[in-house]
Amino acid sequence: MPLKAVILIGGPQKGTRFRPLSFEVPKPLFPVAGVPMVQHHIEACAKVPGMKEILLMGFYQPHEALSRFLVSAQQEFKIPIRYLQEYAALGTGGGIYHFRDQILSGGAEAFFVLNADVCSEFPLQEMLEFWQRHGDAQSFVILGTTANRTQALNYGCIVANVDTQEVQHYVEKPSTFVSEIINCGIYLFTPAIFQHIGEVFQRNQQELVLEESSNGWQRAEVIRLEQDVFTALAGSGKLYVYKTDGFWSQIKSAGSAIYASRLYLNQYSKSHPERLAQNKPGGPIIQGNVYIHPTASIDSTAVLGPNVSIGEGVTVGAGVRVRESIVLHGASLHDHTCVLNTIVGWDSTIGRWARVEGTPSDPNPNDPYAKIDSETLFRDGRLTPSITILGMSHQHPAAPAPHPEAVFRLLLTPSCSPRRLQCHHPC
Repeated sequence: MPLKAVILIGGPQKGTRFRPLSFEVPKPLFPVAGVPMVQHHIEACAKVPGMKEILLMGFYQPHEALSRFLVSAQQEFKIPIRYLQEYAALGTGGGIYHFRDQILSGGAEAFFVLNADVCSEFPLQEMLEFWQRHGDAQSFVILGTTANRTQALNYGCIVANVDTQEVQHYVEKPSTFVSEIINCGIYLFTPAIFQHIGEVFQRNQQELVLEESSNGWQRAEVIRLEQDVFTALAGSGKLYVYKTDGFWSQIKSAGSAIYASRLYLNQYSKSHPERLAQNKPGGPIIQGNVYIHPTASIDSTAVLGPNVSIGEGVTVGAGVRVRESIVLHGASLHDHTCVLNTIVGWDSTIGRWARVEGTPSDPNPNDPYAKIDSETLFRDGRLTPSITILGMSHQHPAAPAPHPEAVFRLLLTPSCSPRRLQCHHPC
């Protein structure tokens, strides 16, 4: 059957918890496990038989990096990939409703919708087979997973019939416990979904006419799938949940990107073993899952891993230790540096004998259903520990060149810009 996929990539007004990394590239293009975040989604969609087209949808302005990525992805996956730019942030439902003609062109019988800021095994074929067994052209599927009782309050919660998996009740971020089954932000729709979204649009228009004079107004086109559509569909016999036991996590902050990188690197052992570095004579010491770009230069005495991703053109000197970190394009780690729980930004330099260490923000390893917490700047009146981020290295053309051994430790909390805390060079 002909299928399409829509990947919701958001826009520049979001991603504040991802700063300063989102200042340099659109968040969906940030490298996770060696490839742009959204490439994992595209690869999963391209594997589904019958997939005719993949649409990226968001409100980023035309961007050279995004255009280059789309051309490269089309060539690699041999499938049409287009970017549809919203004129404003229209919500998870408003965007697909606005571009419904583009989605329906070509006679797609069903289409997937995936949020770009999640990492997953993406069991899309399993969702499709589940829908074919349980549903019809008027029914839809949400991908769900299990969270612990406390963290479930931070997600959309699903109450489903144990036998049929029909969604009987849906609440987005409830104030009290509703269910341990949460919404993964990955959906399978048929064209019939547009009738339900259209009803919300019409209702919004009517309410705006009544409220515009007194309370101000919001665009009628802004529609949220979760609150506006799923809540109404629950209990109607048209919405089902497919529960996955595979890995899943949100990518809301830089700390969660390192965790997502670990999940994808672990999956590479099955899906892309060629992407994982191996211990070889004369090569660096590899511990656990490590990705190294072919253009990177790594000294044979360096020790990398577990969960390390080394980007294009990176230089790693003698005796360097890197663990639980992402090192981005063009960065240079001088001899005997130690980098732990850190994202080293594009073209950044870490001088000899420097130690750059952050605090991991992993889920509770003793709870199989624990999810990574959404990081906030302060908790209980205290600054929340987080990973360390070195932003991209910029230098004004008129500024003097920095001393080659000058090393600055940049401590980033999720919602602020980096601050220069201390210089380790005895100048």
